[in-house]
Amino acid sequence: MLTIDQLDAELIGLLTTDARAGIVELAATLGVTRNTVQSRIKRLEDTGLIRSFRPELDLSLAGIDVQAFLALELEQGYLTSVVAALKEIPEVLEMHATTGREDLLVRVATRDHASLQELIEKVLSIVGVWHSSTTVALTTPLPYRTQPLLQAITSDAGWGRSTPSPQV
Repeated sequence: MLTIDQLDAELIGLLTTDARAGIVELAATLGVTRNTVQSRIKRLEDTGLIRSFRPELDLSLAGIDVQAFLALELEQGYLTSVVAALKEIPEVLEMHATTGREDLLVRVATRDHASLQELIEKVLSIVGVWHSSTTVALTTPLPYRTQPLLQAITSDAGWGRSTPSPQV
């Protein structure tokens, strides 16, 4: 398990807000040296905590207006093959294996409701999918985030080994 401190959390927060921010800009904002920022980013990448830097898209601006969650019940023994089949469908954005009645929670996006219905029918035709329950997302009042969690878990961790917190 990787141990992170408040400096790591703040750095991740800045990168989440603007993944294109330069090292010098990040160092100035955090009040630390460029080398500190570079070594922190390298460590966070090397350990796998930061897996990528990618743009956050507004799908509606691309004409993709419907997002939904498909809760899928699977026949026993079909998880691997169903996941493989779902990976081949472009409208599938992410999947989570779950406990409870459903086995997979699948986030999808389509241009319109008619396309969503076609997608649901396609998913139901996959061998091993037994039942589907669909929830359409109307809005996203809170998009995926990690910063408040990182700040909470590092609140007692300090600001690095030798650099005092700029709030002091």
